[in-house]
Amino acid sequence: MNMQVRVGINGNFSDVALLRICELVFHAKIRLDILNVLLAEGLNLGLSKMAEASNTHEYFQLSRISRWHMESDAINRALAMVIEAQSALPMAQFWGAGVTASSDGQFFPAARQGEAMNLINAKYGTNPGLKAYTHVSDQFGPFATQNIPATVGEAPYILDGLLMNATGKKIKEQYADTGGFTDYVFAVTSLLAYRFIPRIRDLPSKRLYVFDPAAMVAGIMPPSQLLRKFASYPCQHELAVALREIGRIERTLFIIDWLFDADMQRRAQIGLNKGEAHHALKNALRIGRQGEIRDRTAEGQHYRMAGLNILAAVVIYWNTAQLGEAAKQRQKAGLNCSPEASGAYLAPRMGTYLAHRRIQVAKTMTEQAYDTIPPPAGSDPY
Repeated sequence: MNMQVRVGINGNFSDVALLRICELVFHAKIRLDILNVLLAEGLNLGLSKMAEASNTHEYFQLSRISRWHMESDAINRALAMVIEAQSALPMAQFWGAGVTASSDGQFFPAARQGEAMNLINAKYGTNPGLKAYTHVSDQFGPFATQNIPATVGEAPYILDGLLMNATGKKIKEQYADTGGFTDYVFAVTSLLAYRFIPRIRDLPSKRLYVFDPAAMVAGIMPPSQLLRKFASYPCQHELAVALREIGRIERTLFIIDWLFDADMQRRAQIGLNKGEAHHALKNALRIGRQGEIRDRTAEGQHYRMAGLNILAAVVIYWNTAQLGEAAKQRQKAGLNCSPEASGAYLAPRMGTYLAHRRIQVAKTMTEQAYDTIPPPAGSDPY
């Protein structure tokens, strides 16, 4: 509730007419309902298990709130508010300026096949599942996530997270894993003025290309018309060839820079490490149903992943705020713990601490209290 008061997240899960009624009748209760539904989605518990864990709401109450309030646009607006609030905290400024980001896919096992995108990828074993492709800023904020089939390449989804929300449009430098190392992504990111830095796998086998002006096509056309025409043509159309040639040149220039720029390699590794830490946080949060996504429909899986992402963003916001307060308290006590000196060595994630306490977290967040059980000896609480 402290988090909700600071950010005002619940305002994005209610339409205006219903919100006015709630203010007159049971406004405080409806906010706790929404938080319980959000926890049910993010923790992968489901509404029935959350109703059993809560002493304030029954299953049918939570089900009604879920149907009326939880929609994609509302979740996206709420996520944007949490990301903006976390970015404005003083502690977040020591991790980055919000102008670089990393993106990577995370596999989630699914128990059943059906309408949803539960496909088998041998890379992850013999069980079906799906992937959540998430963009994480240099301030640790997961500002975009999307569900993709487990068997498709990740490269086409890099630009979606950058162009489809306000936070992504502020990004100047984008890091990606080896799955994003394609000519077309190099071409389009260059045309859109993004610095694209993917991780390179098997570098000695990569080819370098020389620019050939004859392979380019010239013309002036509105971007929307250009993209529609590009989508309607076969792969070997002149425009596709032109983009491929641009991508090859950009990729060649990038490889040369990569070989001689150790700072670029370091920045890319740091950015991708933040994405991996975010994956670990999500693994610790999805405590229900043995971590399996058991929704049969693609829509149900979408809400499950969106709830998990916004819950992770809330945890990151809370820890960022608490780390800043802890640094202030140590400074007041005369201890050498300035945010400038310690910010680079701290991260707003819970790691083994959350894994140790994840059951307690589910219960205590529902009851609006915080457990004080210490982490295991020798573990890093962040």
